[in-house]
Amino acid sequence: MAPELRHLRYLLAVAEQGSFTRAAEELRISQPTLSQQVRQLERTLGAQLLDRSGRTVRLTDAGEVYAGHARRALRDLAAGERAVLDVADLSRGHLRLALTPTFTAYLAGPLAAALYDRHPGITLEVREMTQERIEAGLLADELDLGIAFHGPRPPGITATALFTETLSLVTATRNPAPGTHQEPLSVGELADRPLILLSADYATRAHVDAYLTAHRVRPRVVMEADSVQALTEIVRHTPLATVLPDAVTHDHPDLARVPLEPPLPARTATLLRRENAYRSAASLAFTELARQHTRSLGPPPDEAAAPDGNPPPDEVPPPDGVATPPGAPAPPGRPGRTTSRREG
Repeated sequence: MAPELRHLRYLLAVAEQGSFTRAAEELRISQPTLSQQVRQLERTLGAQLLDRSGRTVRLTDAGEVYAGHARRALRDLAAGERAVLDVADLSRGHLRLALTPTFTAYLAGPLAAALYDRHPGITLEVREMTQERIEAGLLADELDLGIAFHGPRPPGITATALFTETLSLVTATRNPAPGTHQEPLSVGELADRPLILLSADYATRAHVDAYLTAHRVRPRVVMEADSVQALTEIVRHTPLATVLPDAVTHDHPDLARVPLEPPLPARTATLLRRENAYRSAASLAFTELARQHTRSLGPPPDEAAAPDGNPPPDEVPPPDGVATPPGAPAPPGRPGRTTSRREG
């Protein structure tokens, strides 16, 4: 008897949970039924797929090989189901989109509104996550598209450059900094100004820290925030200033943008997808919509991302888009704390 889809799902559930009991609860079937179905699969294949001898159930060598094929098979079948449901006239469809945190602050709303306005039949699932998780989600076919910064990519990810993001000092309009759009503020003056910045697990914070370190400025960081929304609210109600992408101020008339001299290094925003993945009509429509919308956010990149999403080997920037100049000390951080940057 040939294995059925349920056999594949049952095996993968046990492997992921490391327990028949937890897998049965997740699958909402009885444990005896689950055990019987997995043993039936093993008899059909003529190989032991699970090692049941320890406290945790693990895949055997044969099980590891088979589970890899099972995951790919289920992923391809799910893609096939979406392809069947996909309608070229965009009267219906589904799109799974993820953005890094900073982009969520100023891209998620306008892009979702534009998509709904043009194609109300398309359902949109929006997630906020780190760049690393976006790439993993694309490779696992859990996402259709992602928006993140240009930089090194794992094999299998394609990046399309969207726009160049610029950053400036941001203050409340009632608390203007000693600079205007015509008269940029010298970076050295930031040493005397109380600042609130994103927390250290944001790549944007590393970007700002590297810039200040390169210019030998020790900032007065009196507060930190773990979200862009909290950051902007605090700036609106206090004399504190911050550093954010210019686009964040576009929809906030009570926030003023003050250019810095020299300016912070710009970063390239990119649209990510899995290489050779099925591109639904909804995905193609969103890609074009994103290109149109982001033209107003910043100058186009000097050069699009390479087909594999990586810049030339001698020009690869770190994930936050900033390279520390030779001889400059490492960016300030929190001693004794290791974090995975939120890439936003």
